[in-house]
Amino acid sequence: MYKILVTGANGFIGKLLCSSLKEQGHEVIELTSKDGNIALLQTWELIEPTQIVIHLAARTFVPESWKKPDLFLETNTLGTLRALEYCKKNNAKMVYISSYLYGNADILPINETAPIYTPNPYALSKKTAEEYCRLYAASYGVKTVILRPFNIYGNNQNPSFLIPEIIDQVLHQKKVHVKDLEPKRDYLFIDDFIQAIIKAITIEQFEIINIGSGVSYSVKEIIDMVQQICGTNYPVTSSAEKRTAEIMDTIADISKADRLLHWKPMINMQEGLSSIIKQLSKK
Repeated sequence: MYKILVTGANGFIGKLLCSSLKEQGHEVIELTSKDGNIALLQTWELIEPTQIVIHLAARTFVPESWKKPDLFLETNTLGTLRALEYCKKNNAKMVYISSYLYGNADILPINETAPIYTPNPYALSKKTAEEYCRLYAASYGVKTVILRPFNIYGNNQNPSFLIPEIIDQVLHQKKVHVKDLEPKRDYLFIDDFIQAIIKAITIEQFEIINIGSGVSYSVKEIIDMVQQICGTNYPVTSSAEKRTAEIMDTIADISKADRLLHWKPMINMQEGLSSIIKQLSKK
């Protein structure tokens, strides 16, 4: 069993990760925004030594990154550099939770060698953080695994995200309206992602690993599945708003995750949506 520091421990992913790690018998040190700014050295000086850092803490709302790029650079890039310095000092291993960084990929499914595309300050801050991870692994021997999750969904997700918003409309508004029905995404249920993170702890060499389901669904397909599960047939409308530089399809090549982590997703889209619908129906 390990002593593990989890940053962003009170977030959507962090809460379930901490709970899962504790259930497995690990000692977990939880770092949240209440404990200080991760970009500040003094925040890290107060943290006791651990064997592993799982670095989740980040600013993630892309539209905000255009308005406050300095804060995204501070939190996502400098905050990761501080985490790496902590690992270097304490001889700790790093599991860095990065992001989807491939833009509109030319080839599907997308593997880890596909070209990187950083069309906004958020993506740039995460890519730069990855480069620091690579540097510290090569120059200081910090054992580092970078996970690039595609679209994570699940219970207790922020209601402004697409899937909980669709489910809420079906359950409570008896109609569904979205901006665009066409974009397709590779969705992975949060419980499967948690298992991938925990398995990444065992990797001893620097690696970048895609984490996704290997299947993509359009917004329209998600709506249809939700309605099928709920037994409804409410009207569906779209304002046909196309976002600038919209990514039309993402599918993760998860063969590397299978090979190195011995991991595959266990929860399909129907099962994941059913779990969220069941939870939200009780509210």
